[in-house]
Amino acid sequence: MAPVATIADPNAPLEKKPISYANLLLGASLNLFEVSSLGQPFEVVKTQLAANRGQSMAQALKSIYSRGGILGFYQGLIPWAWIEASTKGAVLLFTASEVEYRARVAGASPFLAGIAGGMGGGLAQAYTTMGFCTFMKTVEVTRHKSAVKESTFKIAGDIFKREGIAGINKGIHAVAVRQCTNWASRFGITRFAQESIIKARYGEGPDAAKRATNLDKAMASILGGALSCWNQPIEVIRVEMQSQVKTQGRPEKMTIVKAAQWIYQNNGVKGFYRGALPRIGLGMWQTLCMVALGDHFRALFKTN
Repeated sequence: MAPVATIADPNAPLEKKPISYANLLLGASLNLFEVSSLGQPFEVVKTQLAANRGQSMAQALKSIYSRGGILGFYQGLIPWAWIEASTKGAVLLFTASEVEYRARVAGASPFLAGIAGGMGGGLAQAYTTMGFCTFMKTVEVTRHKSAVKESTFKIAGDIFKREGIAGINKGIHAVAVRQCTNWASRFGITRFAQESIIKARYGEGPDAAKRATNLDKAMASILGGALSCWNQPIEVIRVEMQSQVKTQGRPEKMTIVKAAQWIYQNNGVKGFYRGALPRIGLGMWQTLCMVALGDHFRALFKTN
């Protein structure tokens, strides 16, 4: 079998490797760093706008700030975002690394292998760890709109009693579609951008790839993260499905189709793009942390 490139350096030849479980720890650590720094503020603003589609950016920021000042932007960080970040980061980096490597072994280009790895990692993290946590984070951000103020634990307990495990995994299929397309785009576009930057700056060949700097890789990740936000409509649908706000005429049991119809009925096409700006910021930061930094540390610790 010919040597192929792995996720850590898609342009360099690499020998056959064993499965690296160190990527589980690395992925969890990187995702915890991501969400505890800029990730959660972007997430809160994005969810606020997606759930309150009539608000302007200024109104959303004012509303969030009124819920605890600066700490309002970290609403839902502990424990939900930390639980989600540590688990989904581990699953994402491990699965994406393995799938991308196997795709390269099969002869795929870095671009196609990146898409395959991102799809595999996104689906794996959605169905193993993210359903409950994204639901609880959405409840945390939207519960202030309810007439009765209850803790997220109380809300989760009541829903579990009424609807079982399916109730607290509302929107899981929308989460899966979002994560699959998110990370397929992020890894794929980042790999393509990285190859393009290297070719433009250093020419072609293995020596060109070795000359790529961390800044080159960071810029590719930022570009990949920004362009991956084309699927914002499914994110707005996901938030609507998980929101606990009771509005007159709103369907009780939301499916992806019903949520899309409800959003269009109330907000038109533009409603599907509420929260796009903070999500672009979130996508850039997440991709920088999970792809560029992930590649760097995998190469540094040889966990490929």
